Amino acid sequence: MDAELADILDSLGPRLRSLRRDRGLTLEALAQDTGISVSTLSRLESGLRRPTLDLLIPLARAHRVALDQLVAAPATGDPRVHLTPRSRGPGSVLVPLTPYPGRVQVFKQVLSHREPRLVTHAGYEWLYVLAGELRLILGERDVTLRPGEVAEFDTAEPHWFGPAGPGAVEILHLFGPHGDQAVVRTGPAADA
Repeated sequence: MDAELADILDSLGPRLRSLRRDRGLTLEALAQDTGISVSTLSRLESGLRRPTLDLLIPLARAHRVALDQLVAAPATGDPRVHLTPRSRGPGSVLVPLTPYPGRVQVFKQVLSHREPRLVTHAGYEWLYVLAGELRLILGERDVTLRPGEVAEFDTAEPHWFGPAGPGAVEILHLFGPHGDQAVVRTGPAADA
């Protein structure tokens, strides 16, 4: 086995443990999500068992990461392909999808339960729900968005968003730091 492959395999256990802990999952909860036994997960995380594709695919799905991110595959040279997730507390992950500071920024986010705390700041936001239910508090309004639903708002208005229930919610989040707003060029056809 070459040294690079050995390094990748040796670092996989700690990476798996970190991903699980960042999401606030126990080994038992991950075992239930993946169908992999607790003992196998424990041996993978401690480096006592080498991973197989049959184990890595359900783990990548459960952690909502690409397989190449899970195993830290070498970069291909295209920075758009290798996104760097950032932990935002237990069970919450932010993945920047655009590298343009000062312009509209796009993120994929997985948000875990947290207590509502209204904030205001300059900008404009769009939220698109991919999975789960999103609770959005916007001033006096309190709405629940489901997969495929969208919200947009000026961030000068007091707001907060997070999971509507105890489970996580996955969203696409666009933020225009200078109040940039979307320009809709097409839409549903007018009723004839």
